[in-house]
Amino acid sequence: MRLMQQSPDIAAYLAADEAIDHEHPRVREVAADLARETDDAYTYARAAFTYVRDTVPHSADSGDPCVTWRASDVLATRNGICYAKSIALTALLRAHGIPAGLCYQRLADDDGANPVVHGLVALRLPGHDRWARVDPRGNKPGIDARFSLEEERLAWTVREHLGEADYPTVYAAPPPEILHTLKSARDRTELWQTLPTHL
Repeated sequence: MRLMQQSPDIAAYLAADEAIDHEHPRVREVAADLARETDDAYTYARAAFTYVRDTVPHSADSGDPCVTWRASDVLATRNGICYAKSIALTALLRAHGIPAGLCYQRLADDDGANPVVHGLVALRLPGHDRWARVDPRGNKPGIDARFSLEEERLAWTVREHLGEADYPTVYAAPPPEILHTLKSARDRTELWQTLPTHL
C-alpha cells in the first residue's frame, strides 16, 4: 500500500499543534534524552519508537482509567491508548526534525463485529523516498510490533474478508473525529463506548 500525504507540504509533518505539542518542555526533555543516546536520525527514530512502545503502557493493558490526548501529557503520565501513543511518538520524531504523521487501520473482532479505528505513525527518514508505518501500541502476548522501515512489523495485519482496512492517508494532525473522541471522554470506560468505527 502506498501511503499518501494529507498535506502536500512536508513542513506540515514537522509542525506543532495542540495535540502534537513538541515544543512543550516535557516533550523536549524526552527528545533530548533520546538524542544523547543515539547517533543519527535512524537510531533516534528507533529509540523514540521503543521508548513510547515500551515505557508508556497502553491504558487497556495497564487498566489506567485516565484519557490523554496531548503528547506532553502522554509522556508525563506514561499512559494512553493507541491514538495518544501515536501522537506522542509523532511529537518526539518532529522534535528531532523527522517528518512524521498519523495513520490508521480499521480492525474488528474475529467474526468481523465491533469494528474500531486503530492508530499508527508514519515517518520519513532522510534518504528515504517513502513513508514507513510503525505501531507504538505496546506489545503483549500475541502482539509483537517492531521498528522496521522495510518490512512492516505492526501489531495487526488487516483481514480484508472481515471488513478490516488500511487507510492510506498520512495525517499531519489528528483527524477531528479522533481528537474529539479523546477530548470528550471523561474516562477510559466512556472512551471505549465512543471509539470511531471508521474514518
